[in-house]
Amino acid sequence: MMIDLSSLNANQLESVNWNEGPLLVLAGPGSGKTQVLTYRIARIIEESAGKHFRILGITFTNRAATEMRKRIESLVPNAGERTLLTTFHSFCVGLLRQHGHHIGLRPDFTILSQEVDRKSVLNDAIEKTRKEYGEVTYRCEQLLPFITRLLDYSVLADSAIEVLQEHNIKSAEVIGATYKYYRKLMRANNELDFSGLLAETIELLQEKPAIRKQINRIYPFICVDEFQDTNLAQYRILCNITNPSSENLFVVADDDQIIYQWNGANPERLKELRGDFNLSVLQLPENYRCPPEVIEIANKLIKYNLTHDKNKLDLIARKQSNQNDVIQVKNFVSFDEEADWVASDIALRAKETRCNCVVLARNHRLLGEVLTKLKAHNVLGYIAVRKDEFVSNPMVWLHAMLRLANARHDREQLRRVCKSFSDLKGIILIVEDIISDAEAEEGDFLRAWQRAALQKEQLDTETKQFLIEAVSKLADKLDFWTFIKDSFAWFEKQLGFGSVSNNSITEYEEEKATWNNLTNEVIGELGRDQITLNVLLQGLDLRSKTPSPPDGAVPCYTIHASKGMEFDHVYLVGLVEDQIPSWQARKRGENSDEMQEERRNCFVAITRVQQSLTLTYSHRVFGWATEPSRFLKEMELVHHNSNKSK
Repeated sequence: MMIDLSSLNANQLESVNWNEGPLLVLAGPGSGKTQVLTYRIARIIEESAGKHFRILGITFTNRAATEMRKRIESLVPNAGERTLLTTFHSFCVGLLRQHGHHIGLRPDFTILSQEVDRKSVLNDAIEKTRKEYGEVTYRCEQLLPFITRLLDYSVLADSAIEVLQEHNIKSAEVIGATYKYYRKLMRANNELDFSGLLAETIELLQEKPAIRKQINRIYPFICVDEFQDTNLAQYRILCNITNPSSENLFVVADDDQIIYQWNGANPERLKELRGDFNLSVLQLPENYRCPPEVIEIANKLIKYNLTHDKNKLDLIARKQSNQNDVIQVKNFVSFDEEADWVASDIALRAKETRCNCVVLARNHRLLGEVLTKLKAHNVLGYIAVRKDEFVSNPMVWLHAMLRLANARHDREQLRRVCKSFSDLKGIILIVEDIISDAEAEEGDFLRAWQRAALQKEQLDTETKQFLIEAVSKLADKLDFWTFIKDSFAWFEKQLGFGSVSNNSITEYEEEKATWNNLTNEVIGELGRDQITLNVLLQGLDLRSKTPSPPDGAVPCYTIHASKGMEFDHVYLVGLVEDQIPSWQARKRGENSDEMQEERRNCFVAITRVQQSLTLTYSHRVFGWATEPSRFLKEMELVHHNSNKSK
């Protein structure tokens, strides 16, 4: 089957047909960059039928990787056998699982996705530093950013003190020693945090050139989406895995959508890429998403940015407006009035079309006010807040049981199993007693917990049978798929007794759906045959546990959360100085990196639009007098010193 490329424009077609050598595709919002990336991968697979090399596609979110996987499979059936479509962190997990023994990691390492777990390790590291250096004046909360920064720069444990001294950091010896102990403890515990995943991967690749060569052989073509979001560690990994002889690196990026500087992204990275690789450059300026009126103000806005590439082509609108008043600008006395108007305007829309609207703001505080007003107008709203762990008692218990089955001496998981079981059944099990019993027997906390639970007279017959059969399968055979299925069946019976609140049931149902979605993502990425218990747990730890929006709900997103999405109708609220741009950016000054990023935030927000854009601002926000955002003036929608709406 030949892939139909007739819908592509000339620049898209040239990108898709690019064969070998490094290429940078500068792609504006709504330019079809994902289509270009997927079509190119599909074309290479189709034209190399019978060959055994694979193509590595790296993007920044699991959602984007899943979407790319589906698109390629629709173009080339069974493409999964020839591709790995993943994120940087997932790629690192797979690499460390296979080769981490070279640097002291076992394949079943645990990923610490919660800050409380990182702090626990760091506190132990601080204690070790205190024994060596005496009093440590820094608290855990003060040291954690230093640790993360050193990991993000992939500083070796033995080099940390020297690096900190070179940068004239106060107490370099204490911070460097704590960093060294932190990394040693992580390895000893067989644990990694997100930054550590990248740092350990870089160390592995630099110490073992044979592994780099193996990757070069397996993945002669590497494609990266959203390259502008890479931090230094991710870029170093990319340089290490790209074959230096062929440099078949295909990079899609937009320097006008860099909004993750707080996470290490940097406008200079694209310049670094051009310096390290002999890149050809293609531009995709044609926008198929936004009405022409929106493209016009987006071009005006972004030209004010000092980091905007002067050789970059303006966005070109390829979509015609199908309504009047594509752009509305509304101003109000107070943000309370502003939020109420936005909610009432959405309420006037037909119920079935409200979910095609989105409310965007720079921060959650603004969105919280809008959500309250939506509720007052009987409109269902939704704010996406990242969840790194399950919180309903059934899901906490299931997750902790699987983790304990994977690491039989994990005291923290045993504690979570005991607490969540107590919350579920009202039966108290003493952690210390279980540990003593385990140490007197085979040292297995999971089996000891099962013995302790089965001794409780309060157990109902169904629970006792479940603990005997399902937990035994998990403990003896590591049959985790059957255990998961049996656990859900047991949960349904427990929640049906009527003693559980409706809110708890709703929370469990949401998290069960999230669990199923996430496990399907992991299976889709690697294939069910490749999923062992530790692979499943690592895949879950990498993914946010944020539930999907309720059906028909109006999403309320921060600008960062909306990146990569598109909506028919966008309401961008709180367009005042000190909100967007933020107070911190104003304090830094007009030419600061922070102000350039705030402008890019506004650019990203307005280019989510497919049909209409409503921009709102107020003269008083949270009790403070405010001025219209400079970005409204730069888009020529509000004049200087003018409060008049347009």
